[in-house]
Amino acid sequence: MDITPHTLPWQDAYKLLVGSIVPRPIAFVSTMDEYGNSNLAPFSFFTAICADPLLICFSPMRRGSTGDKKDTLINIEQTKEFVINIVSDSLAQKMNDTAPEFEARIDEFEVSGLTKERSESVRPYRVKECKVHLECVLHDVLHFGEHAGSGSLVIGKVQHVHIDDELYYDGKINTELLNPIGRLTGNMYTRPMTDTFEIVRKR
Repeated sequence: MDITPHTLPWQDAYKLLVGSIVPRPIAFVSTMDEYGNSNLAPFSFFTAICADPLLICFSPMRRGSTGDKKDTLINIEQTKEFVINIVSDSLAQKMNDTAPEFEARIDEFEVSGLTKERSESVRPYRVKECKVHLECVLHDVLHFGEHAGSGSLVIGKVQHVHIDDELYYDGKINTELLNPIGRLTGNMYTRPMTDTFEIVRKR
């Protein structure tokens, strides 16, 4: 099968992305608008960039229904701050409860029953139940279109990292105890720590 992506409706091109780039880590992003209202939403187009400076990025696509920017992106453009909360398996359902396209005035912390905890270096709250938090200031944002199917690349500089004490030893995070989940396609997720193997890199 050979496919030319630009000949497809964006929904079908999207299915090619999410079906082939798997599993994807989840950025559970908490933000605050200019009036102090909180927002919380998951994004699976998420990865690291580099360690010095410590940069991460995630990509919020435009709303599929209207082509409008999502509240997360609007808030980050307004305040220049956000927190990446890492989702453990035990929080999967509550994370999913924040995923619908709520109105901007809706606080997804309240919808999901998750707990707000003050961050150390930025205004947006972190999710208390998460075991790793990356507090970020906006480094740059790039936009790719202004219609449904298009999106943006948000680059954040990590200002502060919070890790539960039980996870952190000898400068490393115990990913088995973190027990993160990953996104597949459709409604499917994966538990990466249930079936792992080691390959030693050749020098």
